[in-house]
Amino acid sequence: MQQQSILAAVDLGSNSFRLQVARVENDQLYMLDSLREPVRLAAGLTEDKRLDKAAQQRALVCLQRFGERLRGLPREAVRAVGTNSLRVAKNAAEFLQQAEAALGFPIEVIAGREEARLIYLGVAQGLPQSDGKRMVMDIGGGSTEFIIGKGLEPIRLESLYMGCVSYSLRYFHDGKVTKSGLKQAELAARTELQTIAAEFSRGHWDVALGSSGSARVLCDILEQNGYSKSGITRAGLEQLRAQLLGASDVRRLDLQGLRPDRVPVLPGGFAIMYAAFCELGIEQMQPALGALREGVLYDLLGRFHHHDMRDVTTRQFMRRYHVDLRQAERVASLADALAQQFLDGQTHEEQLRLLAWAARLHEIGISVAHSGYHKHTAYILANADMPGFSKKEQSRLSLLALAHRGKLDKVRDLVVTQEEVALIMALRLAALFYRNRSDAALPVMKGRFSGTKFHLILVPGWLAQNPLTDTALQEEAKQWKELGVSVQVAEG
Repeated sequence: MQQQSILAAVDLGSNSFRLQVARVENDQLYMLDSLREPVRLAAGLTEDKRLDKAAQQRALVCLQRFGERLRGLPREAVRAVGTNSLRVAKNAAEFLQQAEAALGFPIEVIAGREEARLIYLGVAQGLPQSDGKRMVMDIGGGSTEFIIGKGLEPIRLESLYMGCVSYSLRYFHDGKVTKSGLKQAELAARTELQTIAAEFSRGHWDVALGSSGSARVLCDILEQNGYSKSGITRAGLEQLRAQLLGASDVRRLDLQGLRPDRVPVLPGGFAIMYAAFCELGIEQMQPALGALREGVLYDLLGRFHHHDMRDVTTRQFMRRYHVDLRQAERVASLADALAQQFLDGQTHEEQLRLLAWAARLHEIGISVAHSGYHKHTAYILANADMPGFSKKEQSRLSLLALAHRGKLDKVRDLVVTQEEVALIMALRLAALFYRNRSDAALPVMKGRFSGTKFHLILVPGWLAQNPLTDTALQEEAKQWKELGVSVQVAEG
């Protein structure tokens, strides 16, 4: 990837949308510009988990403004990520089409643990080097992430389905804070936290850090009102709890450090934080400077410096599932050469990288069962936690793996672009030609793809000397014909 002097990250959070622009100097980022709008996407989730029109409109207006700021930046210099609300919304796909048009850039929906990894990366980059373990807690609008890490490396990652917006709406309707409502919210959060308490409780880390808005506003309130001398403390939270119950309505609170835009989500964020202190044995927590958007920027910077987490994940999966490394490299090399010919160079570098990852991982399902292994591979790639990959990227890897062998009617309704057709054909042919899993020399191949017709030209006489491959190519042509695509294999 070509180095960029300006990078930008867009965080489509469940509470706020944020834009961060940074200048690149060698391996460092210098923050230039920051925008934030309290869109409260999670507040627009209906009972049947659909984003309502009002929330969608708030989001689109915000993204149009962000898009104006990003205008002129190349596609590869901007990364936009969606979090919990877009993970759970049933109509997220149709909304994302409008959102990408408004922003002018693709939007990736990331998994909860990937969100946690990026949060930790953003937090750790802003901290001095330390030998101790850190526990980072990030209360978002719809989910809360917990990470234990050392230095720049996360060790444990978790994402729980509880957030300041969702809890405020569920337990503190119209801003009313009652004793029973607060108790219910705290018990609900503690129930969620019990699933991770064994690994995240005090004793597994040396210092606790809180990132993003809820932690920062709670810290500001406690410090500025004299409830805490430094950071968030258990005693300070107890005093704030008494204030919340005494006011009975968050709009009546008169607290230093409480910004107007944080008032509606304060009780939900407080309940989650208080529950975490109780359940995990936290006594003090300091606010962290970095968060998800900074993590996205540093992850994007790593891709330009050949430290792409997706490459690391691919290698880890190859080891975990005992992939035949030589076979994977054979298939990846031939698939890349064929794809470049079929696409005649008219493709983004990122698409060829996706094909390379799929080729290296296409046999991981063999570790489950050899019969139908491509289906096992597809399931793993679609559902596993794969650091660095977005859910959309995992879906495309899964599609390529599923389609690389066997009948093509199983992907008839999944393939939507000519580019995907070309990538699938390249991977299928690469696996076909290397079916004997040896380093035997293959013929020089020349390929073309017109959109509805594949042409593959081999050296004269090669097919006659390799009748099994000839038969396989004839069967391949039949499979593609059922999809309305012609395959012509000739010698010349």
